[in-house]
Amino acid sequence: MADMATHVITGAGSGIGAAVARRLHARGDELVLHARDAGRAKELAAAFPGARTLVGDLADPDRLSWAFSHQTLPERVDSLLHIAGVVDLGPVGELTPKSWRHQLDVNLIAPAELTRLFLPQLRASRGHVVFVNSGAGLSAHADWSAYAASKHGLKALADSLRQEEHAGGVRVTSVYPGRTASRMQAKIHQQEGKEYDPGKWIDPDSVATTIVMALDLPRDAEVNDLTVRPGL
Repeated sequence: MADMATHVITGAGSGIGAAVARRLHARGDELVLHARDAGRAKELAAAFPGARTLVGDLADPDRLSWAFSHQTLPERVDSLLHIAGVVDLGPVGELTPKSWRHQLDVNLIAPAELTRLFLPQLRASRGHVVFVNSGAGLSAHADWSAYAASKHGLKALADSLRQEEHAGGVRVTSVYPGRTASRMQAKIHQQEGKEYDPGKWIDPDSVATTIVMALDLPRDAEVNDLTVRPGL
């Protein structure tokens, strides 16, 4: 990764995304932080002084191109980090089309659209696309159908993109964290009717370490798939 690299990051407001943003911000890299609305953008700008923000609703991927057309996009992008995500558990017999569409839009279609929009910059810089997936992207369990489907699709997106862009020098990495202590994990436990103890799960900083490692790997190698599981 070049000195003063520019990173576009979704999900920088909490959890793994915030941990990655803190790590890259601390070493002086340029950050372009995605926000779903102007209020969230203001919060991110305050949390990461000097960072730029980019507003667009991942839940409405059809309008991302329009939203970005009214903002100044970075001329250089060294990495695009897809870390934002949503989850809504439930059995197949109860999940509504609205729930399916919301998870597919945010977790799969929006990352595909963001990648499409930033591919020219990524190709020019021989950049890196990182998809923060999930263990659910490798194996689906009861009540996880919609979320797992979106994450299985994200794996397919990453695998296809890697083959399409490899010859041009664009690197593509999928990271599959196990359960990580975050607001999303607290919501999952609530939906499961279980008590949430963050100490039982992976610290977001540990996942951030693996992501930054993949970004910083010399050009003679690349990490394609990286699985991270709780160590206790």
